[in-house]
Formats: sequence, C-alpha cells, structure tokens
Amino acid sequence: MNKALLCLTLSSLLSVPSSAALKVSDKAPEFSAPASLAGKEFEFSLKTALKKGPVVVYFYPSAFTKGCDIEAHTFAQDKEKFDAAGATIIGVSADSVARLNAFSADPEYCAGKFPVASDENHKIAGSYDLTVNEGKPDMKDVRGEAIGHAFIERVTYVIGKDHKILATLSSKDDKISPAEHVEKALEIVQKLAK
Repeated sequence: MNKALLCLTLSSLLSVPSSAALKVSDKAPEFSAPASLAGKEFEFSLKTALKKGPVVVYFYPSAFTKGCDIEAHTFAQDKEKFDAAGATIIGVSADSVARLNAFSADPEYCAGKFPVASDENHKIAGSYDLTVNEGKPDMKDVRGEAIGHAFIERVTYVIGKDHKILATLSSKDDKISPAEHVEKALEIVQKLAK
C-alpha cells in the first residue's frame, strides 16, 4: 500500500480531525526519557523503539487518576494485540520516575506490561507542542497522595517506522475517552500490520 493511501486510510479511522500541533505526516520529535517497566527504571528511546515497528506514544495527565488509570489498564489488557501488530506502547506524563515505578508495576494499571516515561521538565511535551497545565497544589491521586506536578494534555500519537506521525488522537479535540484512545490506536496499528 503506498504511503498516501495508507495515510488516507488511517486518517479516515478518526471521526473528527484533531487540532493538536503535530499532524499526520509530520516528523515525530525524537526523545529519550527515564522510564519504568514493571517497577524497574531504564532509559526509553523512541529511535530504538521505532527500529522494531510503529510506536504508540500516549501522553496523559497523571498516574493514579481516574481517566489515566482506565487508559493504562486498557493498554495493559490489549498489550498482546499491540505486540501481534508489531507495535510498541509508551506512556508519557510529568510524573516522577518514583511514581511511575509504582504505577507501572501495579496490576490494576500498567500491570508490568508496557513502559511509562517521565517528562518532569515538560521538554518532550513541548517538542510535541502539547499543553501543560499546572495542577492544584492540594490535588491528591486515587491513593490519597499529593500529585505535585503539572498535567500534560491527553494526546496519543501513532508513529511509523519512518518517524512520521500516522495518527493523532486528542481527548480535547476529538472528544474521545481514555479507553477510546487505546481502541483507535489498536485499529490503526492492526491495519498497518496487514
């Protein structure tokens, strides 16, 4: 399938076009970041992940908050389907690696199935031109612990091996739920695998 037809097919999967800064066919900014997988820290590299196949980079506001918990749990449940399509999943938030160690290992959320990366200084979010909102100083997570960091807007990118963005999904613009981010990203990578 030629690239133009593939982009057209993938963009047709999205019911409403997103107004996020990075669009289909834009080059995805390269990044490396401290990350956690099953509570173990490592350095995640987008460049390295793309050598294996497409990458689903999903930005989310905060670990241990309702919508983000649903999204992580849904990605964990569908991880084998993403694997079968040759796709890598990486979640990115402004959470510290310490918070992500707990989140990534918890069976209710990431369940040790995929990594989540820390963007505490918002450089990755900035390179993807995403909105970062300061949280309220007294905000607590579902565990009753202080959150203490800013929130990156919820946007999911599907990035092809050629570093081009194949799809952009935004809760704000597309009005899709956290679980729908997972469903739509999965549809796209499954189509790519065919």
